[in-house]
Amino acid sequence: MPAEVPSPVPNERMWIPLFAAWVVSLVATMGSLYFSEVMLLPPCVLCWYQRICMYPIAVILTVGLAGHDRRVPRYVWPLALVGLAIAIYHNLLYYDVILETFAPCGAGVSCTDRQIEWIGFITIPLLSFAGFTLIVGCLAWFHARTRGIRRDDR
Repeated sequence: MPAEVPSPVPNERMWIPLFAAWVVSLVATMGSLYFSEVMLLPPCVLCWYQRICMYPIAVILTVGLAGHDRRVPRYVWPLALVGLAIAIYHNLLYYDVILETFAPCGAGVSCTDRQIEWIGFITIPLLSFAGFTLIVGCLAWFHARTRGIRRDDR
């Protein structure tokens, strides 16, 4: 008869993925504010939508981590997935996979303007895509670490 596998026991290390997601959200939030307020680069429409998803993630994760609330990912998942979808769409527009006629940018800055290209390929849309991808990955990592732990355990 096989030995019973003990259920995972919660500990402080289980919070590492959410802490990593929090750091990514803070860096992304501060980076976007730096681009617009210090470098004076105006955000396009899609950048605004991505900010609408990213900024609350930083606040929600701050509150969730401070209170050791294991349910906080359920509030972050929708924002992270919507932000990731917008970031994917933005990158497809930016790299001419989708025609610019499908861009929501009617007035102001175009969503395909090349404002920054570090090392020849790191762009603002790519940074946003990387940020949301890392956050989604950290949420999945947290889910995998906490699977099997009872809800009332901390």
